[in-house]
Amino acid sequence: MTPTRTSEPITNRRRRIGPLGTTARVVVGGLLLASVTWGHLTRGFHLSAWLLGLVGFPALALAGQWLRARRTPTPLRATGPVAHALNLAVFLVLYLLEPTSDAALLFYGASMWLAAARGDAGCEVLAVSNWLLGRDDQIGCALFWPIDQWEHRRGQAEQQPGPARG
Repeated sequence: MTPTRTSEPITNRRRRIGPLGTTARVVVGGLLLASVTWGHLTRGFHLSAWLLGLVGFPALALAGQWLRARRTPTPLRATGPVAHALNLAVFLVLYLLEPTSDAALLFYGASMWLAAARGDAGCEVLAVSNWLLGRDDQIGCALFWPIDQWEHRRGQAEQQPGPARG
């Protein structure tokens, strides 16, 4: 007997996004990362943006999520309209402030790529900390939520048995 190959890792962790959600995160994340890279190649490299975006912001999210998990071990599910709006507001503030603009794009872009690779739904802000802490906390993401919901519903419809044909 030959073993069957599955797409799920040994930990039985399953992807929570489909091919469209994955592609959307790869494309949008790539555009954000390319924007900063192009700007730094043409107007001068700023190491501080890269350090803040790829180390500082993920470290802050990790510390916050770790502290929350110590107090409340249940998964965070902040996926309602207020969470969507708050997440968007945080991104806009970080992006519109000159010192953190490029760092925000790097953080969100790299996190989108990690979320796509891992198949994580919800907001990319928690992708790094979810990965490092082995959690599945979710914050609403207005950009990807419609795609994720559509794929989720479509997947449920495909799994349900159809009407009997005779």
